[in-house]
Amino acid sequence: MAFSGNYMCTSFKVELMKGVHNFTTGTGNEFKLALYDNSASFTAATTAYTNTNEVANSGSYAAGGGALTNVTPTSSGTTAFTDFADLSFTSATITAYGAMIYNNTAAGDPSVCILDFGGAKTSTSGTFTIIFPTADATSAIIRIA
Repeated sequence: MAFSGNYMCTSFKVELMKGVHNFTTGTGNEFKLALYDNSASFTAATTAYTNTNEVANSGSYAAGGGALTNVTPTSSGTTAFTDFADLSFTSATITAYGAMIYNNTAAGDPSVCILDFGGAKTSTSGTFTIIFPTADATSAIIRIA
C-alpha cells in the first residue's frame, strides 16, 4: 500500500511562519481536497499538489479535487485549530486510498496535509463523501498545540 499514514506537511509548517496560508472563512485562501489511488506515494516531505495518481474524473469529481469550505481558525486552551465542512462528490464512481489538502490560491499549490484512508474507499455511481472530524482542540483536521 502506497499510503502510509496521515501527515501535516513540513513545508506547510514553514509556510505558516511566512504567512502563505490564510484559513479565514470568506476572505482567506481557497483550499481543495484531491483524491488519490493506491499508487500515490506521499509523506510529510510532500510540498505541493500533483495530479499524478489522482483518481479519474467521475460525476462531480474533477482533476484538482473539490473546494473546501473553511471553518475560521480558533483556539481552545493552548491549541489552535481549523477545520472544513464535509465534502461530497455526487454521481461518482471512485476508489480512493487517500487525499491531499492543498492551498489552491497560493503559488505552486502548496500541500497542507496528507490523509490516509486506511484502505480503499469506494462509491459506485453514488456519493463519495469526506466527513471531517469535529472542529475542536482534540479532533479538528488541523491542530497546532
